[in-house]
Amino acid sequence: MEKIRNYVYELRPLMFMVTVQVVFAGSNVLFKLAANDGMSLRVIVAYRLVFATVFMVPLALIVERERPKLTWTVLLQAFLCGLLGGSLSQNLYLESMALTSATFASAIYNLVPAVTFVLAVAFRMEKLCLNTMSGKAKVLGTLIGLGGAMLFTFYKGIQLNILSTHLDLLHHYGQATAGLVASSHAHAASLNRALGALAALGSCTAYALWLIVQTKMSEKYPCHYTSTALMCVMGAIQSVAYALCTEKDWTMCFYI
Repeated sequence: MEKIRNYVYELRPLMFMVTVQVVFAGSNVLFKLAANDGMSLRVIVAYRLVFATVFMVPLALIVERERPKLTWTVLLQAFLCGLLGGSLSQNLYLESMALTSATFASAIYNLVPAVTFVLAVAFRMEKLCLNTMSGKAKVLGTLIGLGGAMLFTFYKGIQLNILSTHLDLLHHYGQATAGLVASSHAHAASLNRALGALAALGSCTAYALWLIVQTKMSEKYPCHYTSTALMCVMGAIQSVAYALCTEKDWTMCFYI
């Protein structure tokens, strides 16, 4: 019995990672459904960051009661983290999901490690080291990731109906556009796919830049809960301001 407990204890990090990925996939499906149902993407991002702020600020105040003094440098880094890792990256990601699909956006988002590696080398935070096996593996992995993203973007294969189900969450959306499946619709779909890929790539770049800025911020302000709360506050302010400035119908800001 003790061996089983130890085995389960060692598997906890793996189970947590799998759980996070399952929750992330479920949230992507919900975001896609909300977008197809007519809800504004900007409002979705604003709600998401506002709810994150409401959750993180009390948690940071309770857990980290002793923290270093805030400086203007830390506040600037928090602003950049909120912009790159919050409002900008999420708006681009959801825009990509609305233009393509949840599966496509999630697949392209796997380029984050490759983009992060390229930016880290560009900012001289990491050495290329082509003479070592690890350096060659990183370069090869980056090239494979970029090649896979390009293949996934520009090549559209045949549809595989492995498991047939009668569940269609987007049935009303598919019927509404059924009459538009013609040459013009195919051209629009290919254009949306290209624009969605660009938006996803922009989201990956913003997220990679956030990882770099977050690393610098953690060195000067090693309070993870407080830094996360600051990022959520900055991102919520930015996303709400962006939604209010760009939405023509302000009643959509209260549409759930």
